[in-house]
Amino acid sequence: MFTAGDKVKARTLRTVTDTHVSVPAPERLVHLQFRRFAGCPICNLHLRDVARRRDEIENAGVTEVVLFHSAADRLRQYVADVPFAMVADPERKLYKEFGVESSLRSVLHLGAVRAAVRGIRHSTSVVGALAPGEDHLGNPADFLIEPDGTIRACKYGIHADDQWSVDELLKLAAT
Repeated sequence: MFTAGDKVKARTLRTVTDTHVSVPAPERLVHLQFRRFAGCPICNLHLRDVARRRDEIENAGVTEVVLFHSAADRLRQYVADVPFAMVADPERKLYKEFGVESSLRSVLHLGAVRAAVRGIRHSTSVVGALAPGEDHLGNPADFLIEPDGTIRACKYGIHADDQWSVDELLKLAAT
């Protein structure tokens, strides 16, 4: 597991739309988000909020990079309206490197259950929420990474809806 002050090695990640994104990014902070699976109603609800406030995030000097432990072809079904880089990591190489884990608590926590219900209500398909073949026990994690690779702040979620809000991200970016 990483903590604030640790450094991550530079890398270029391939997005599901066949572009590339650098982590860290030159002259910008990177908000590296580890989400759960393609179609996750909790993740999709959170990402809609991030997308809605994209201008505020970009004006704060932050580049969004979102990872899912789903295959790229599954993620492509969900990227049409997502205005930031999405990366597939079905082998969980980066999840393992960053210490992002799964747990039964991820879906049994009352906050996660409430968020799942809200997400399903806002979804056009329950199939994505069921996502056969996907690991539903993943936890989210957030990392705010400086241009030199230093982690400014990080959060390992203890349940499926335990991630930074946009307000928390903006506050961390301003410090």
